[in-house]
Amino acid sequence: MEWTADILGTDFQSCDIDAAGPDGVVRHATLIRHRTGPRTQPSGQGHTMAGRHGAVLFLHGWSDYFFNAELARFWAGQGYDFYALDMHNHGRSLQAGNPGGYVANLIDYDAEINQAVQVIRHDRGGSPAGSLTLMGHSTGGLVAALWASRHPAEVQYLILDSPWLEMHGSSLVRRAAQAMVAPVAKLRPKTVLRLPERGFYFRSISSSAEGEWSLDEKYRPPLAFPVRAGWLNAVFAGHSQVARGLNLEMPVLVLASSASANGMVWQESMRRSDAVLDVSVMALRAMALGRTVTLERIDGGLHDVFLSAPAVRKDAYARLARWIKGFMQYEAPEERHEGEI
Repeated sequence: MEWTADILGTDFQSCDIDAAGPDGVVRHATLIRHRTGPRTQPSGQGHTMAGRHGAVLFLHGWSDYFFNAELARFWAGQGYDFYALDMHNHGRSLQAGNPGGYVANLIDYDAEINQAVQVIRHDRGGSPAGSLTLMGHSTGGLVAALWASRHPAEVQYLILDSPWLEMHGSSLVRRAAQAMVAPVAKLRPKTVLRLPERGFYFRSISSSAEGEWSLDEKYRPPLAFPVRAGWLNAVFAGHSQVARGLNLEMPVLVLASSASANGMVWQESMRRSDAVLDVSVMALRAMALGRTVTLERIDGGLHDVFLSAPAVRKDAYARLARWIKGFMQYEAPEERHEGEI
């Protein structure tokens, strides 16, 4: 793979990924890596030096792309090689003629994620299978959880930042909405659904509005991409899978705001809460993902807790670092035999 300079500038490179799904369609994605300098050959070994603890692959949310350099540098500081994937029809991977954000089935992301994992393994000098930490935000969190359930041998740890695991309200709301959307999705999947447009979350994070983050509006439009019937039906199907249980065996961390703020008009509370998803439903679904799930509620957190106000995301990073130390860098005590102290 050919790595070239990335839009994030110094310390970031990206490469193109073209992967064919089960349907035979080749889809274009972009893998981004954080690299602070050239790797050197360690004495007596045939591979390059890499992050001492492994690699992290980040999946963005819907109508989004990877831009959080601070998150990459945090992971580097923890001793991990950081990568992010702009999935097809998103961000760096947008192509003329393809509808932004669209996917007809969430499993269509599998091929590009599989390919990204192989590139990461090669880039790190042949790191073993099962040494990957997968991290996902919002819809990317749903995609990450589903991919981990289908590829359990590939994922050692799963970290979800405000994952979209269920619709607002309950599964009853989802089933009612799905019954209306499914016929349209079957006949005309790319039909744009006329739903209320809200730019409150964008307003809270973008430096062009009232936030602190510099966003490329070509990649992350203020009102998001149009909602299409096929895409929404694919998300509903993913929610149904989660509701049936994924039975994940790897340790899972879920970070979410402690409060939601919904409504059709701007509220000041949207500066310190999740203005996109229902965090109560999210927390309930999260605890059923697998056998070992940690839930961290972030007071004052936005929909992406790592884009919150500086003091709030400092707390989020501290909680993540504590989990990394407790789970990902935990060293089990040596086994003692009978009679030993």
